[in-house]
Amino acid sequence: MSHPTAAELQDVDRLRFPAEPWRLVEAQFSVEDLGVSETLFAVANGYLGMRGNVEEGRESHAHGTFINGFHETWPIRHAEDAYGFAKVGQTIVNVPDTKVIRLYVDDEPLLLPVADLVEYERSLDLRDGVLRRDLLWRTPSGKHVQISSQRMVSFAERHLAVMTFEVTLLDADAPVAISSQILNRQDGQDEYHVPAASLGEGFDPRKAEQFAGRVLQPRTQWGDDQRLVLAYRCTNSGMTLAVAADHHLETQNEWDVRTQVDEDLAKHVFRVDAKAGVPITLTKVVSYHTSRGVPTRELVERCRRSLDRVRTGGVQAQFTHQREWLDDFWERSDVEIPGQPEIQQAVRWNLFQLAQATTRAEGNGVPAKGLTGSGYSGHYFWDTEVYVLPFLTYTSPRFARNALRFRYQMLDAARRRAAELSQKGALFPWRTINGEEASAYYAAGTAQYHINADISFALVQYVRASGDVDFLRREGVDILVETARMWEDLGFWRANGDDNFHIHGVTGPDEYTTVVNDNLFTNVMARFNLRAATFVVERMRAEFPEDYGRLVERLGLREHELAEWTRAADHMSIPYADGIGIHPQDSHFLEREIWDLAATPADMRPLLLHYHPLVIYRYQVLKQADVVLALFLQGKHFTADEKLADFEYYDPLTTGDSTLSGVVQSIVAAEVGYQELALDYFRSSLFVDLANLHANASDGVHVASAGGTWSALAFGFGGMRDYDGVLSFDPRLPQGWEALTFRVTWNGSRLRITVTPDALELTPETGEGARVVVRGQKVTVPAGEVTRVPLEGQGPLRPGRPSLRALSGNRREDGTLITATVPHS
Repeated sequence: MSHPTAAELQDVDRLRFPAEPWRLVEAQFSVEDLGVSETLFAVANGYLGMRGNVEEGRESHAHGTFINGFHETWPIRHAEDAYGFAKVGQTIVNVPDTKVIRLYVDDEPLLLPVADLVEYERSLDLRDGVLRRDLLWRTPSGKHVQISSQRMVSFAERHLAVMTFEVTLLDADAPVAISSQILNRQDGQDEYHVPAASLGEGFDPRKAEQFAGRVLQPRTQWGDDQRLVLAYRCTNSGMTLAVAADHHLETQNEWDVRTQVDEDLAKHVFRVDAKAGVPITLTKVVSYHTSRGVPTRELVERCRRSLDRVRTGGVQAQFTHQREWLDDFWERSDVEIPGQPEIQQAVRWNLFQLAQATTRAEGNGVPAKGLTGSGYSGHYFWDTEVYVLPFLTYTSPRFARNALRFRYQMLDAARRRAAELSQKGALFPWRTINGEEASAYYAAGTAQYHINADISFALVQYVRASGDVDFLRREGVDILVETARMWEDLGFWRANGDDNFHIHGVTGPDEYTTVVNDNLFTNVMARFNLRAATFVVERMRAEFPEDYGRLVERLGLREHELAEWTRAADHMSIPYADGIGIHPQDSHFLEREIWDLAATPADMRPLLLHYHPLVIYRYQVLKQADVVLALFLQGKHFTADEKLADFEYYDPLTTGDSTLSGVVQSIVAAEVGYQELALDYFRSSLFVDLANLHANASDGVHVASAGGTWSALAFGFGGMRDYDGVLSFDPRLPQGWEALTFRVTWNGSRLRITVTPDALELTPETGEGARVVVRGQKVTVPAGEVTRVPLEGQGPLRPGRPSLRALSGNRREDGTLITATVPHS
């Protein structure tokens, strides 16, 4: 595969998008990439998200306002059904749009694509979370109009969003009309009947499904001269929603207001006799509340209370609270890379996306696209635990705890799913919103049993880093026990004397190789899961006997189960090919021929959009890192030589068709010495949305890739590892970087870690300090001091990248030659 170089990533138009350390700025308006800009300038808080659509509500790629977990269900129609297939689909709903504020001067509408814009700037400030837009519009009659707007989704009050819209005629009087709306785009129709551009796009399984019938059934609609309210109930899921908007117009001009309310549209039209130099400021405060079935009248009351508090405390207080909240977030989360302005801006934008996707998700999971688009239907995957939770665990542990408690609340549904698949314990759904499996394609969905171990891994990682034994004793242990039961029941012992525990018929992280036997990633993660469950239960019995007694009673736990888990873990089958000297991805992986990616035309990528799955499944070709991910997550179980050999074998086979892959390849490339390649992989992940490298940023932010960029910085270039509760560092600072600074919260202390070419500095910013290991040396980091550890270099250096040619010509265990080809298209 051809990966973008550092120079190629400068294709970001820096005249239009200048590199600023704390803002994403658009200096010129364009309709050529509306979908991408709508994603890049979205604002959200983990509960409520608004795409960066223009206020005027006209031209768009895809209008979108989303609430985490608010979804509609629909029957999945299988061409050929079978027992246990997912029956009910779940899709996030585009909730009523409150962003619409339309402007008319002399009855001429402001339409950005055709407007004569003398000045234009749109910016998303990462320090205060406010989307701003400033325009100077010359109307068709030659009048100059200054327009400034703000849009904020509150982190402090998760049910609130605040918008302001200020208009000033600079050189002439004119009649002005401002139409502020709540529009049900899901079922209603834009007044201008302009279809979203996304509706005309072709097949792509990564996009959301389209609903066939009406989704939101009207329940309540009313309005007065200040407040508008609409409320609905979803047709099938029964979920309920209310949205309310308060308006306050401030001006010295003469004005009046007209109100219209119907089932799918509520609006105020402010008519102003505007004088030159006299500003008009509209403030719009909106509140959304949702429920799994509470009557809408109750939700309307909640909206009223939310808005009434703003009336009492003032709108400016909301902006102040937002800045304070983000000041605290950046204090514990910021990553500093001096001398790299483009990278610095992109890193902070990605970290801000993690805040927008996770921080107020309380009671829900983290959708793959956050709340910036409808891609993947708003579903939750393993992305959260493997790619997002490390950032939360080591910077904002409270948010990590919320995400893990959401999985705990899914446990009963996971038990039902395990029983449906004839297994003991619990099996978490591959993709879901409400806890039920929603993956219609089982081979690359349900068969990914590794999600059980991914969740358990994230749970143990969180407890080690935070010291939150209380959560582990009361709830987390249930996840460990039920997932361990599933693994012990799923695997089996050979009857022919083979003293290995095997797991068959599963799919690993690589979705281009499905339903295989002894997938290495699955097996090593299942081994971790089994051992973690045993360790925690034994610790509870020794240290917390009352909690242990309740656990035994609650789950019916028996003593012999722990011995079975230990035996299965100790004898887990770990494939290894002595002749080639690598770990095969699964027991039959090397029987396939190699897909020659270098000879595959660029217009046939990604493979999943151009080749039938059966064609892809016959080859050694990876959608994303699989064995390489195991080398990272379970690195202590592989030698340095094994990591190098495995990386050099699988890197040329990995397409990068999944945005989950680059960050993992970056981390392991840095560890084994391919440091220039590690930087290339990091940059391709860092700019995946900002440069639209996968041509699908219009569907929403790649949240897992955003989380992975933090991991690439901390685990890859920072060399951080957390094995068995020991925090260690072996840095790999990229050549040309002056320094890298990041923060890690470890057992109540926040450490500032700075890597320079010749030293590692550790500074406790809060807490009592820590004990860590730096390149095998134990280091005590006392509070109030800077601890400096000299470094001799940044690890091994290997030029270039692994070559596919080195793989073709290898011989299998039976002596046959492995060849590289491209299937006919």
